[in-house]
Amino acid sequence: MNKRSSEEAAVQVFEAGPTLLESGEELEETSIVFKTFGQLKASRDNVILVNTHFGGNHENSQYLIGEDKALNPNDYFIIVINLIGNGTSCSPSHGVGPLFPKVSIADNIKVQHRMLEKTFAVNEIALVVGHSMGGVASYHWAALFPEIVQRAAPICSAAKISIHNDVFLQGMKGILMADPEWADGNYRQPPTHGLNTMARAWAAWPPSAHFYRKKHYEKLGYKSTEDFLTRYWEQTYCGLDANDLLTQIATWRTADISDNELYRGNFSLALQSIKALTYVMPCTTDAYFPPEDSMAEVDQIPNSRLMPIESEWGHWAGSGRNDSDTAFINNALNQLLKEGI
Repeated sequence: MNKRSSEEAAVQVFEAGPTLLESGEELEETSIVFKTFGQLKASRDNVILVNTHFGGNHENSQYLIGEDKALNPNDYFIIVINLIGNGTSCSPSHGVGPLFPKVSIADNIKVQHRMLEKTFAVNEIALVVGHSMGGVASYHWAALFPEIVQRAAPICSAAKISIHNDVFLQGMKGILMADPEWADGNYRQPPTHGLNTMARAWAAWPPSAHFYRKKHYEKLGYKSTEDFLTRYWEQTYCGLDANDLLTQIATWRTADISDNELYRGNFSLALQSIKALTYVMPCTTDAYFPPEDSMAEVDQIPNSRLMPIESEWGHWAGSGRNDSDTAFINNALNQLLKEGI
């Protein structure tokens, strides 16, 4: 077990109030939940931000944190932030259901920036890091606030959603909404059939074909493919709220660091404006975010390096489930944090 800080980690809520979103809609009661590790230095320059992945929360996004890890709470003030719509920060499941507005990654980052300023008076970030949607958030932080972010480490992620990725997400959305029990989001009971079907369809994407061929699910304690689909995928998705999932899908689908007033759709300009020392870590077998896409992004980020994770675990290479992949990421983060000092 990894040692965490001897100090008790703290869960906090930032109440941002009404927020005008990129879509023009207003999120009336904006709040984000975050968990901190370590102590903020008087110089306020030891902050590391970790954003959660799709369907994740601060509790299952801590695998890179520990006294024996690069993200050491004895050295850094680490903030694990729940993305809006994940069921922990403000979300449809908190009351408004299908009336919850569409929230972009940029919306999330702007609220997080307000939180850092108002709660901690921070105007410098040593590192932004995250897996999957958390990595998308890292890209957005580096592009939207290039003067603040010193280092960025998007893991199994992208600065802009690809057409292929969007087609996948549209399929998942369609599966869930096809369940009559979904009732246009006004369900009284969870649309279990839709959630189970979505879970089984989704299961083909994060782990790679190599993962299934080699039966790596047995390393996670599952006896067969069916056992894996039932006890992990169906149980996980039936524990999530359908409207929360659809909100997160909508957020993912609109991910684009240039889709804002600052860059006005100029994706190359957005990438070229990133000043952070950036380590981009795709997995060689990731179906969502193939390394070819990451390579094209690295080619345009001035101070960046491509650090591919050679793994059979696909998108899950960045999730903390496979020790050798996590060790690779930890070593890369150690190297990144030492650079520029």
